[in-house]
Amino acid sequence: MSQEPIVVKIGGSLARSADVLERVLAIVARSPRGVAVVPGGGVFADAVRQAQTMFGFDDLAAHRMAILGMHQTGLMFAALAPALDTSENLAEIADKVPSGEKLVWLPLNDCENDAALPATWDTTSDAIAARLAERLGRLKVIFLKSRSGGELSSVHALAEERIIDPIAARIIENAGLDFEVIAADEETRLCEILGVSMQVDVPPAPC
Repeated sequence: MSQEPIVVKIGGSLARSADVLERVLAIVARSPRGVAVVPGGGVFADAVRQAQTMFGFDDLAAHRMAILGMHQTGLMFAALAPALDTSENLAEIADKVPSGEKLVWLPLNDCENDAALPATWDTTSDAIAARLAERLGRLKVIFLKSRSGGELSSVHALAEERIIDPIAARIIENAGLDFEVIAADEETRLCEILGVSMQVDVPPAPC
């Protein structure tokens, strides 16, 4: 198995189940590979959508607020899995992740004024994860979600089914990124990619 570092985007929807999220974080923390974790916005980004509907502020503000929602999710990840550190610095991630460290990226500062990430709701944490993979030297990116891509292999088909966002699809295609969409319950595949034994000490799966 390759020991090249990898980007893993952990969807905010996984946070709806503490058991699932804790198991996923435990697997990531045990990986011998360096991992740059990109958190989804989850309920925090949902709150931004609701606030925008209520108050009518523009998409630029909503975009920045939703990314701050990713920060909140990321801080939660680090609190649940102390082996994971957080970083707001792309240079630090580029330096440490190839050495095997696992860092949760808090992306607002590094995403400011990035033309590849338009300030619309078409740009989600999927696109931000793909962009990070590109900026780190075209690393493989894993999108860990509540459902898999099934038989869909085309980024455009995945975007049409709203499994990944259209900006992520564009970045993946333009950069030629290797990627995979995995459902949270596909633990065997996640362990295989990350080089983790299925015998790791992770919380038991819910009955």
